[in-house]
Amino acid sequence: MLQEHAKIVQFIALANEVSGRKKLQKMIYIAKKMNFPFAEKYELHMYGPYSEELTLRVEELCEMGFLSENCTDKGSYVQYRYNVTDEGQRFLETADSPHAKLHDCIEKLNGKSSRFLELVSTVLYFDHLPQTEQIEKVHIVKNKLNYTEAEMADAFAFISDLQSCTRA
Repeated sequence: MLQEHAKIVQFIALANEVSGRKKLQKMIYIAKKMNFPFAEKYELHMYGPYSEELTLRVEELCEMGFLSENCTDKGSYVQYRYNVTDEGQRFLETADSPHAKLHDCIEKLNGKSSRFLELVSTVLYFDHLPQTEQIEKVHIVKNKLNYTEAEMADAFAFISDLQSCTRA
């Protein structure tokens, strides 16, 4: 019954820590797009793909004591950091083993900025379109972020890299 919750705890455990709500949203979305088995439904939102289900699961996991959410006031915003608690580690003993390639994927994702992951996840949201149309869509829905051609190229290269390491 809590298998989907366990996948989120496992994801954060494999990451050691995830800094930022937005970053966590994008990391799980991208992992899902790389065919890792996450069930959360996503819709396009202000900061790219967003899952209300994921937000609720994370809140529940914090309330159950499986995750800790630490807040740091950064002046103009609050930075959230997620870690697995000792109770969460015990909870994971009941979970299925993660896919062998998930840790590598998480490491690559966690090493990127939220801004970059927002770009990558938005590109992936439109992955049913040809690349030129994906770029056009990103420029329309993310026009205020002024992504450069170089950033776009980096996003497509990163997606290709992720796809090659998840298929093997």
